[in-house]
Parts: sequence; C-alpha cells; structure tokens
Amino acid sequence: MKLAMYQVDAFASAVFSGNPAAVCLLEAWLNDRQLQAIAAENNLSETAFLVRNEAGFDLRWFTPVTEVELCGHATLASAFVLFHCRQWQEEAIRFRTRKSGELLVRKSGALLEMDFPARPPHAVKTPPGLCEALHVQPELILGSAEDILVVLDGEGGVRELHPDIAALGRVACRGVIVTARGKDADFVSTFFAPRVGVAEDPVPGSAHCVLIPYWSGVLGKRSLHAIQVSQRGGELFCEDCGDRVRIAGRAALYLEGAIWI
Repeated sequence: MKLAMYQVDAFASAVFSGNPAAVCLLEAWLNDRQLQAIAAENNLSETAFLVRNEAGFDLRWFTPVTEVELCGHATLASAFVLFHCRQWQEEAIRFRTRKSGELLVRKSGALLEMDFPARPPHAVKTPPGLCEALHVQPELILGSAEDILVVLDGEGGVRELHPDIAALGRVACRGVIVTARGKDADFVSTFFAPRVGVAEDPVPGSAHCVLIPYWSGVLGKRSLHAIQVSQRGGELFCEDCGDRVRIAGRAALYLEGAIWI
C-alpha cells in the first residue's frame, strides 16, 4: 500500500527550525498498530494522520510511542499541507478529533491560525522529584489538564535549563512546560515529555493552550507574542479568547513523498 506523506517544519519561516511533523493522508483508517508503527518509524515528536469526512478531516496524532489527545504543531502542519500542497480552496479547514473536539484552522495573512480549547492552569501539589529533575527552584508550579507548568524568574533560566530527562520521565504527568517572561517576546517556554517518547518537544502548540491563559492573566493582555527557546526555536502569535485560544504561526515544507506498508 502506497500512502502520501509530507514533513513540515511548523512554527517556522524556513526549514531546519520550528517543530517537524509528519503528515500522512489516508483514504480510510489503518488499524492502530499500523498507525503507531508508522509514527515510530518516522521518529518525530508527532505524526498526524488525516481521513476525509463530510465536513473536513478526521485527525489523529501519534508520538513514536503513543497516541496523544491534542497536538498543535502537527495540526498546523496538516493545515499547511492541505492549503499549500493539496490546494484546499475554502478559507478554513475543520478537523474532527477523538478527544479534543472540533479544531479549526484558517489563513490569517501569512499565518495559519488555529482555534484550540484553552487549558487554564490551576493550583497543584508539586509532584515528587520534579524540582530535582529540573535542577531549578521555580517561582511557581501549577497543574493543567495533562501537563505541569513551571514558572521561572527570567528568560535566562529557561534557556539554560538542562534537566535530567530520565528523572523527568518518572514525574507523574504527561509533560513539563517551563516558562518565564521574555526579553523580546511576552513569554518564552520549553517543553519536555519523556513519558510519551519526546525528550524535548521543539515547539509544542498544545502547551500554549496552558501558557496563553496563564500569561494573559499575568500580563493583563489578550494578544501575546511567544518564543520557544528550544535548540530549533519557534515563534507563535497567540490570543486569549476565554474558553478558547488562537495560536498562529508559519510553516515550511521539508519533504514530500510516499511510504509503503
């Protein structure tokens, strides 16, 4: 069986930056074992799988080791492929997901803008081993739907972070978002998710479902400019819309081809 597949660098203006995602277009769903095997073979933080439906596309995301509930950068990559490689003519694309409801992506000038559910952080007891794994003493630790949010006192602390990834994988959460006020942006962040097979995610869109409501409240503004300070780096343009958030960015095509299974 021959399947069309693309690799796109999301939240980036050019290749070799941002967050790479594979996008695989299917005529019908393969079984979960095959989907997971393809994602493992790609060995990217996420592979997106799309199947056409009556209103748009069904969308699922897999890391190399598991399916995830929500993924931003692979959704952006999927929309980029449909708009720029498959000539989708409508102004927006509707994605139906299994656990995160309907997601909408539309063109906004040179950007692609995603409409995602907000995941505001909340008070939480510090998980055992977290600070030891990060080698930092945070200003604040909060919980969210899936991840822990760690706030540091400055951008330098986020940039210089060198956590013990093996120890972080033993902390009871999907992933750890580390953030601080930015120097050239409203906030900066980085994200680690070894429990789902992603040591450091270069630019996670879903983490900004937590970051946007947090920083909107702290800074008292709805529109926010965010920088991911991972090695590859990434830029996001965000808006707090109450129970929803808007996350916009650019993307670049790296690879177009086919896989055989």
